[in-house]
Amino acid sequence: MVLLIGPPGSGKGTQGALLAGHLGIPILSTGEMLRKEIQRGTALGQQVRAVLAGGGLVSDELVNRLVALRLRRPDCLSGFLLDGYPRTGPQAAFLDGLLDQLGLPRPVVLNLVVAEETLLDRLAARRQCSLCGRAYHLREHPPTRPGCCDNDGAALVARSDDSEAVIRERLRAYERTAAPLLRHYRDGGYHPVDGDRPPGEVHSDLLRIVAPEAVASRP
Repeated sequence: MVLLIGPPGSGKGTQGALLAGHLGIPILSTGEMLRKEIQRGTALGQQVRAVLAGGGLVSDELVNRLVALRLRRPDCLSGFLLDGYPRTGPQAAFLDGLLDQLGLPRPVVLNLVVAEETLLDRLAARRQCSLCGRAYHLREHPPTRPGCCDNDGAALVARSDDSEAVIRERLRAYERTAAPLLRHYRDGGYHPVDGDRPPGEVHSDLLRIVAPEAVASRP
């Protein structure tokens, strides 16, 4: 059971996909779970739809119920990677109790640590296709033709939330949210990892923590 945390721009999405793929476990994103529950038209999905339609935030109680349902599915028996949950102290406490109920171990907590100036630089270099929404990074994953999407040739644009002022506020908000989580997990299974390096190096360190035998068997 892996809990991957890190601020916007830390590479959490990239590292989560690499890690889950290597370990053969599902990535559990609360955003994706919410969307699927709404699409299925379940009672819980209808509650979530009503909250979002009214401009509200989905409560801890609804998110906790969603996670509890998901962790009981067979594909989670061999492990899972949580992305975007828990976000609050009460959610972390709920997850502790849920894992105990299911007879599952506490998660290994991987915290990607990246300097703020690096995060600003990474996020400011993101671009998105104005037509299909495909994401690019001007240095790490640039388009073949500058300023144009490889899929459809449409212009690439900066996201409205990637201005420096907005990014700094998002980082402040993340710090406020993450602080109680770090305190909650720091006494057990917590591993800070330097995320200010090439993705391959970061992945090797993460893998060394969660599956040292896999690293040891590499040629």
